[in-house]
Amino acid sequence: MTATSAPVEPAPAPRPAPRDSRGLRTRLRKEAALAYVLLVPALVLFGVFSFYPFLRNFKLMLYETPPVPGLPAHYVGLHQILPTITSTQFTQSLVTTIIFVILVVPISLLLGLALAVAAHRKLKGMAVYRVIFSSTVVSSVAVASVVFGTLLNPVVGLLPWLGINPTPPALENTTWALPSVALITIWQFLGLSFIIMSAGLQSVPDELLEAARIDGAGSWTRFWRMTVPLLSPTIFFAVVVSTIYAFQAFGAVDILIGNQNAVRLHTNVLIYNILNTLQIESNPGAAAIMATVLFLIILGLTLLQLRFLERRVNYAR
Repeated sequence: MTATSAPVEPAPAPRPAPRDSRGLRTRLRKEAALAYVLLVPALVLFGVFSFYPFLRNFKLMLYETPPVPGLPAHYVGLHQILPTITSTQFTQSLVTTIIFVILVVPISLLLGLALAVAAHRKLKGMAVYRVIFSSTVVSSVAVASVVFGTLLNPVVGLLPWLGINPTPPALENTTWALPSVALITIWQFLGLSFIIMSAGLQSVPDELLEAARIDGAGSWTRFWRMTVPLLSPTIFFAVVVSTIYAFQAFGAVDILIGNQNAVRLHTNVLIYNILNTLQIESNPGAAAIMATVLFLIILGLTLLQLRFLERRVNYAR
């Protein structure tokens, strides 16, 4: 009879060395201090160029410009807010801005998505087209306005060459002036829209599309049933950004339309109306009220988009 040996217990694992809690706290404090030091320049710039003007705008709302030039503005509190936002000039400008946004946002997003889908193909030389499609994002509003102003010129422009001669010319026509300015804004935003949509398409798994193709799904079915739902976070972001961009656009109106009395009321978007109220009418109080209303409109639309459109966004990975 052989004796069984007792099981050998494993040696206990070495205990980790105790951490130096005091040294750890010191290192965390140094890292936090470094982070705040690096943030100070950005906070200073934000406070000087964003936060202070924002608060200054609220102060200007409380003062009314006297009818006689040279006299100081007097404090009226909140009494001039209601007359300003209910004036005919402001309501017409608000309606014009809403029409302008409706023209710019859907078309720029659809064109950007279409170009992104076309440029997403793996073809030789496609990188050149990507550069061309995204090049409008670096163009200034002045250059874009001059180029399109030349194209829309009734004598040497593109429209007469195509046999289209609207009377009066497009930029002097009460019907076509606002769509013409919206066309310039669409062209300018198209580059950014293309870049956003292209970045979103890069995150769509090719394996899923290939599996759907093998299962017999057509091109339109794959795009509508798979690409668009997976691209919904990108589309949602583009809708918010383009809406803010469209509400703040006014450069093309200022350069191409200016103070033409014939079409001024039909292209008087809110930003341009605020500028005219401040410079031409010399009424900083009313301009501050309009600027605050514009800020509240953009904030409200952004919150509504975050509240309702995000429900339809698919964040599947």
